[in-house]
Amino acid sequence: MTQPPLGALAGVRVLDLSRLVAGNALTGHLADHGADVVKIEDPGQGDDLRAWRCQGVATYWKQYSRNKRSLSLDLRRSEGKALLLRLVDHAAVLVENFRPGTLEKWGLGPSVLWQRNPKLIIVRISGWGQTGPYREKPGFGSLVEAMSGFAAMNGFEDRPPVLPPLPLADQVAGITGATAVLAALRHVEVQGGAGQELDLALFDPLLAILGPLAANHRLTGTVAPRCGSRIGTTAPRNVYRTQDGGWVALSASMQSMVDKLFDTIGQPELKTDPRFATNAGRVHHVEALDALLQQWIGQRSTADNLARFDAAGVTVGPVCSIADLIDHPFITGRGVLVDVPDPELGTLPMPAVPVRLSATPGTIRRPAPALGQDTTSVLSEAGLSDTEIARLIANGVVTSAG
Repeated sequence: MTQPPLGALAGVRVLDLSRLVAGNALTGHLADHGADVVKIEDPGQGDDLRAWRCQGVATYWKQYSRNKRSLSLDLRRSEGKALLLRLVDHAAVLVENFRPGTLEKWGLGPSVLWQRNPKLIIVRISGWGQTGPYREKPGFGSLVEAMSGFAAMNGFEDRPPVLPPLPLADQVAGITGATAVLAALRHVEVQGGAGQELDLALFDPLLAILGPLAANHRLTGTVAPRCGSRIGTTAPRNVYRTQDGGWVALSASMQSMVDKLFDTIGQPELKTDPRFATNAGRVHHVEALDALLQQWIGQRSTADNLARFDAAGVTVGPVCSIADLIDHPFITGRGVLVDVPDPELGTLPMPAVPVRLSATPGTIRRPAPALGQDTTSVLSEAGLSDTEIARLIANGVVTSAG
């Protein structure tokens, strides 16, 4: 039988000391592509992400820690620190998100780690970075989403700023951090370079994805108001209510698409209307444009709208909830959601590996581990005997679920 591909990162050992979303998202991307990610968890309760539950099930943990192994290790004890250093000897990456200075306080700062492994890549995640005046400030993603400018631009002008209903700053940091790890790995593996420290603040990547806010402010001296589902650079772009109570999203950001749109709604004369003939005009007269589009769309069902726009090649799509997506033909036809084996539930649906590599595809090889599930195997690989492992378990330095 042909074995499934191991993934492009097979052979890369990652020690994940992080908690909650950003670090787990970062190492989750690496694990999906074959990296051996070992979660170093506190023997008491493990990663705090285990406590984020839906109907008593740790769904966040199960998704972001699939393909990982769990080693339950007390880093506050000298034997625990010594064990971590033994693991560092054969690791390529270490990820942590303690408050800046914590590793140094424990005697496990970069200089100590690099004495054991000069090629180790150390990712240090924090809210505001390892440097700067906010270095010591606690930094959960919600604070970053508020301060970065995201909340100020999100929502409607006559209503309060809106924080995202998901850990957006953490997710963006996870993706950005995974990219940076790959760059640092190339420096080590291809260019023969040494390991390095990656200072990953939640704030910096989120600000970066918000676009040219600073440049626009410099040029205009103003702050664009919140505009709901519109966008200040192109029109039309909004969501519109249909006759049967559904919603469709429309984005016509190219002139050719606008021309198709006006033809489809039976008003080709709008193509030469001074208000709508150019993108600048449409942005300026967006209220009038949205009103006429809403009138046309609101007279038709969701299905009728989608059929007409699809036939004309106009970029309009439905606003879906997850309930709409579970059995959606796009989702099932492409395999965007997959049922992953789960020791508690049998299977649990979760997103597949989001980027599909043709030669070395990422895979979901195993479900998220129980706390300490892999303690014995990880320590055995580090060269500890069964007797040594049993003593460490008896002394509470490590715990094992297996």
